[in-house]
Amino acid sequence: MHPHDSGRRPRAAGSRRLTGALLATAGLLAGALSAPTVAGAVSSDDGKSSAKAPYQNAKLPVERRVEDLLGRMTLKEKAGQMTQAERIAVDEDRDQITELGLGSLLSGGGSTPESNTPGGWADMVDEFQEKALDTRLGIPLLYGVDSVHGHNNLVGATVFPHNLGLGATRDPKLVEKAAHITATETRATGPQWAFAPCVCVVRDVRWGRSYESYGEDPKLVTSMETAIDGLQGKKTKDLARPDRVLASAKHFAGDGDTEYGSSTNGTYTLDQGVTVTSRKDFEKTDLAPYVPAVQKHKVGTIMPSYSSVQWTDAEGAADGKPVKMSAHKELLTGTLKKKIGFEGFLISDWQAIQQLPGEYPDQVRASVNAGMDMFMEPHTAPKFIDTLIAEVKAGRVKQSRIDDAVRRILRTKFQLGLFEKPFTDRRNADTIGSKNHRAVAREAVAKSQVLLKNENKALPLKPSQKVYVAGVNADDLGNQAGGWTVTWQGQSGSDNFPGTSILDGIRAKADKPDQVTYSQDASAPLGGNDVGVVVVGETPYAEGMGDVGNEGRTLNLSAADKANIKRVCGALETCVVLDVAGRPQIITGELPKTDAFVMSWLPGSEGAGVADVLYGDKPFTGKLPVSWPRTEAQEPINVGDKDYDPLFRYGHGLSLRR
Repeated sequence: MHPHDSGRRPRAAGSRRLTGALLATAGLLAGALSAPTVAGAVSSDDGKSSAKAPYQNAKLPVERRVEDLLGRMTLKEKAGQMTQAERIAVDEDRDQITELGLGSLLSGGGSTPESNTPGGWADMVDEFQEKALDTRLGIPLLYGVDSVHGHNNLVGATVFPHNLGLGATRDPKLVEKAAHITATETRATGPQWAFAPCVCVVRDVRWGRSYESYGEDPKLVTSMETAIDGLQGKKTKDLARPDRVLASAKHFAGDGDTEYGSSTNGTYTLDQGVTVTSRKDFEKTDLAPYVPAVQKHKVGTIMPSYSSVQWTDAEGAADGKPVKMSAHKELLTGTLKKKIGFEGFLISDWQAIQQLPGEYPDQVRASVNAGMDMFMEPHTAPKFIDTLIAEVKAGRVKQSRIDDAVRRILRTKFQLGLFEKPFTDRRNADTIGSKNHRAVAREAVAKSQVLLKNENKALPLKPSQKVYVAGVNADDLGNQAGGWTVTWQGQSGSDNFPGTSILDGIRAKADKPDQVTYSQDASAPLGGNDVGVVVVGETPYAEGMGDVGNEGRTLNLSAADKANIKRVCGALETCVVLDVAGRPQIITGELPKTDAFVMSWLPGSEGAGVADVLYGDKPFTGKLPVSWPRTEAQEPINVGDKDYDPLFRYGHGLSLRR
């Protein structure tokens, strides 16, 4: 899920001004709701509190509990269950959760409790949960968060490499282990739902979300879906464990395969654009990862994309027009639910239905009738509920479609064990950011490193060598982690969360501290050093803000990075360059100046893992998960293309021979 107000601001900002309208609408709804009873009791037809109902009996089969609860619900209560609001929108008046009967809340990127600590998170979620349990039927709240490379909204969490780096590891078991740690750290702080993993197939690295994909080959992406098992466990009953969370495969489908320049969201160029394809090619490339995600890994939720699909094998005039995924009934219901057999529920992206044609009632009607089950309407929850109810009463949305959506949502809540244990199980809180968890992240960093070039035995480095390190990204945890880290877009600097930089790792490997010289701009004297290590790369971004062509964004190295390479590699006998970025950059002109070149991706909090392979303590095993272009204009370029001639081929990656 992804924050947008014309694609320009992070989710956590600017929402307070909407509180007045939200409260006013909530007040109108409050009088129409049944009076709340004590949590755990059910109001009978005569208005008196009754004993335990079948849906509250944990010994009964889930399906019977679902049907019993569904049969007791009013249309208003069902509409509430289909609604997800942002925490900020209800934080000042938490009674709205009870009054509206909300089914879910979320924290967008950078939306955190005032105390951004494990305890602060757990207290917040539990306080919200208390309000949900105060409803007539006591249906617990489902809380979602973007744990896309660790519980990355939480300061102090273990921050793993982003997905493209994990794709370079070619290690599904390690990916599952990292996801399990993410689940453990997330659920220990309250949220029971992670909006991850992204199983998009990136076909153009100019896309600002490239690093959220595992790679350009659907087979590689599919192999990394062990992340779903790491989050959810391998059996349905695992969902109720304190070390598991509900997963969400995203973004269904084709979001990594949109045409350049097709986006209509502000200055974005690729993100939220149009996938122009035949049904056959769509199934082969874009849809392929979702089949095993559903049938093998039993993913609990799926998030449809902002993007559109335009068929080139149109069966009629209207069929050849772009259709937003949020209203694509053929794909959401016909393909995903009926053909593939998805039994979980669909959650819309951040305000995604508001990009559909027409007025708000048209948007709500189109999406729910297409098959959407829960609606992420961060600041318009009351409006959505009112609108949905009106559409049902007018006969434009069938009651059976509402019941199908709510049935899917309730089933998931029962499977998560929320009716028995609605509050945070904090037993694993002391493992958050622990030594053991960070060791796994460090292993993932080491295995993600791709050695593109190594001449004159430049690598491995020796602890006895005097090393000159240059470049901002050598000692900047924020740049090293990228977007979706504490804030939505991420931010440069090393004071935002704990971790080790690449420079820290190099210094720890040297025989003596004074053997390592660091100069951010390579202005310090170079004499007396044996080897130069220049760390180049990108600054943080997320989503369309990182699209090439958006406000000057490019794949090219910065002028400062090029100057550092020229100065250091021109002065020292041995020169190693590391690229810390969320995708390949254009290095065609700089590569000949280097002895060794390493793609370090976005390592996350454990930069020491980069030093592990530089010094040969761990082997280079990483392989490119995407093709490396010679020029920006060469994109899109993918393995299997007719005239395939990249700078480095998909799957390239050297090893060190001693």
